[in-house]
Amino acid sequence: MTEAFVVGLARQAIDLTLLLSIPMLGLGLIVGLIISIFQAVTQIQEMTLTFVPKIIVVLLALLFTFPWMMNKMIDFTRHLILIIPNLAK
Repeated sequence: MTEAFVVGLARQAIDLTLLLSIPMLGLGLIVGLIISIFQAVTQIQEMTLTFVPKIIVVLLALLFTFPWMMNKMIDFTRHLILIIPNLAK
């Protein structure tokens, strides 16, 4: 097991983490921006107005993307398990 292999494996793990977090973070960002614009236009400064819709949207995004996320995580785990014999050399 070389240093390049470990760095490559860590990079794959970070890439997968970022890829899996993009749907929830992106939708949360978009909803937060829309609500912030709405609050600025209407001058409503209610704190719960920002949190509740973002929580709902993030949970819905998680619900809809969960099968895709699980497939990506299972593929990565399967890849790790398959390379275990190569690590012992």
